[in-house]
Amino acid sequence: MKNKIIFIFITMLGGVLLAGTRVAYSRPGMMMRIPTSSNKVAPYLFRTGFSTEIHNFNPFNTAGGLFFDMELSRGFSFGFSAVIPGDTSHVKELPNGYSLENSTYNPPVEFGFHFQQRVYTYNDISLSVGLQDVVFESEQKSDEILSLNTSLLSLFTVLASEKDLGDYKMKTYMGFGTGGLAPTDPDTMSFVASDQNTEVSDSVTTTNSGVFVGFLLKTPFFVQWGGMDIVGEFDGTGVNVGLRIPLTSDYRLNLGFTHMEKLPEWGNRYWNGHPGFTLGLDMAVPRDPRVRVQSGPSGPTNIYRQGEGSGGFDSMPLHRDSTIAMANVAVTTLRDSMALMNNEMRNLLVRLNAMEQNSRFLSDSLNSLKLETNVSEKNMNEAMRFLSRSLRHFYAGDYREALKEVDLALELNPNLALAYARRGSIYYKLGDVQRATINWNLALRLDPEYTDVRNILKALNENKLKSTSMIEE
Repeated sequence: MKNKIIFIFITMLGGVLLAGTRVAYSRPGMMMRIPTSSNKVAPYLFRTGFSTEIHNFNPFNTAGGLFFDMELSRGFSFGFSAVIPGDTSHVKELPNGYSLENSTYNPPVEFGFHFQQRVYTYNDISLSVGLQDVVFESEQKSDEILSLNTSLLSLFTVLASEKDLGDYKMKTYMGFGTGGLAPTDPDTMSFVASDQNTEVSDSVTTTNSGVFVGFLLKTPFFVQWGGMDIVGEFDGTGVNVGLRIPLTSDYRLNLGFTHMEKLPEWGNRYWNGHPGFTLGLDMAVPRDPRVRVQSGPSGPTNIYRQGEGSGGFDSMPLHRDSTIAMANVAVTTLRDSMALMNNEMRNLLVRLNAMEQNSRFLSDSLNSLKLETNVSEKNMNEAMRFLSRSLRHFYAGDYREALKEVDLALELNPNLALAYARRGSIYYKLGDVQRATINWNLALRLDPEYTDVRNILKALNENKLKSTSMIEE
């Protein structure tokens, strides 16, 4: 009866404390053990791979399995894992701790299902809720083929934020979960010694919920294959760190340590929370088989578009790359040609504006000349009328009135030689020979070919000028 109770207790302890779904890198997402979220649609059709945790080397003790996840539609994701947990059925007590003995016990295979839905996005922030660790176990010595382990059932919500840090990209996760996301992690445990007759039992602390945080830093190393990722997280019970190293654009090698804070106790702990070394490989299958997919901080990215956005979820078929490159060259050439034509057009517009301004200037000058000509003609006509009236006053012997008319004519046209000649004749009649001589010289200066004035001045110099008549020309 006692052995039966011990066997039942060991079976329950193995299911609660060593669930295979806790194997690092075996859950959906790019982290080791915590759930993730993203505000972008993954370009891969599905992602699959395997992961192994090494707990001890002598005797060799591991836990590992396979996983599969995919995003169906509208932010709904589905994942599946099939793992074999580590064997902790035979523990031997030592003075400084516990040691695992060789065992022929085969741990039950566990099948886990994981569901997640993105419910909110804003800029680079996303919020998701989900259900993880729907675990079915293939129990030994049981009539049932599979049994549901409800103690591991995990409800969670996770908030994610993604930031660009120059050549690096950081994505952080904060969340709250139950069940498998907040497992029991006592400092002591109940186990059965190797002789199967001694039971060592200490109190076990149960935790039903907990918080988790994590970050994923995308580095520029191996950028041609998508960049190497540095993973760090607190899963509710301990700190896990790891590297995701790209082997090709579609394959990544996953390395890491679980529960770094307990590495000094390596080999002395064989329950949930023990330290371990993780080794795994995953592959992302693109939705379009012509696309090369790379894994970035929040999911696979395309090698040709990895610089766009921190998540890099845009993808591009390979056979279109050369065509697009040629089109880019053609577009660049056309853009340069258009820029050159625009410069030439601007130069032509500048020249046209200058010609228009010159044309307006010439037009204004012509109008001014026409106006001056019209004014000059009008003044000439008016001046000739004054000279005509002065001639009538001269013959009438009214020399003062004749002189006034001549002065009015000179006001309208100061360059009229006839007016100066006539004014000289009027002054001569008035007996003012000096003024007469001055006006005749002014007339001759304005018109050197004025023969009548020249003859008058010659006669005056020879004292032959006795009388003069009004010059009528």
